[in-house]
Amino acid sequence: MSDSLAGDALFRPVRAGNAFEETVGRLLQTVRLGIVAPGEALPAERDLAARFSVSRDTVREAIRSLSDAGFLVSRRGRYGGTFVADELPARGAIEGIAASTPPTLGELEDVLVLRGILETGAARAAAARSLSAADRELLWTRLRETASASIADYRRLDSRLHLAIGELVGSPSLVPLLADNRTRLNELLDHIPLLEPNIGHSNEQHEAIVIAILTGDVERAASAMDEHLQGSAALLRGFLS
Repeated sequence: MSDSLAGDALFRPVRAGNAFEETVGRLLQTVRLGIVAPGEALPAERDLAARFSVSRDTVREAIRSLSDAGFLVSRRGRYGGTFVADELPARGAIEGIAASTPPTLGELEDVLVLRGILETGAARAAAARSLSAADRELLWTRLRETASASIADYRRLDSRLHLAIGELVGSPSLVPLLADNRTRLNELLDHIPLLEPNIGHSNEQHEAIVIAILTGDVERAASAMDEHLQGSAALLRGFLS
């Protein structure tokens, strides 16, 4: 890898709240932008961990996920290491994902920006309300369903949890907007692999969001939701931009 301002910019510390997702996104950027060319080796795990200010386990999980997706190749031996694949998957053509026309950068950003406005606002508004026992039970039920979901059913139940938060706001006009945005988001998510470390992290963030709403902590609900959305956005931008 040649030294460059671009390389320095990409191999900088990631935000702690979404360390795995940000690490995956940053590694994808280095590959897609050619900072590390096909066939070239990435820096060693310990060096990446130091540059990104994350644990070696986080780097290892990110590398494993990108190897499974066809972007990286691990080789053993004296000249081993982690290398960029000689042929990179095309956008929207990752192994195991149905081929379809990937979104444009403008479409991607439109969905993500609107999602941030709608869902962060919904979490804030839901936390500010006095919730009934039925409201609280609905939210706990949706949280438990998502946390115990299989990989095949995860995105459907994840969607139901997020829409349930919108329903608690009590604005009939909000839910259709959330549903439409979520439909578009799921179409984007269909272009990228579902990563198990991300699922575990998302479940932890879901719990933080729900607890903040149920305890009426308005600012925490909004900040926890924003952090959660930034993790998904990092993966989508990494794989699709």
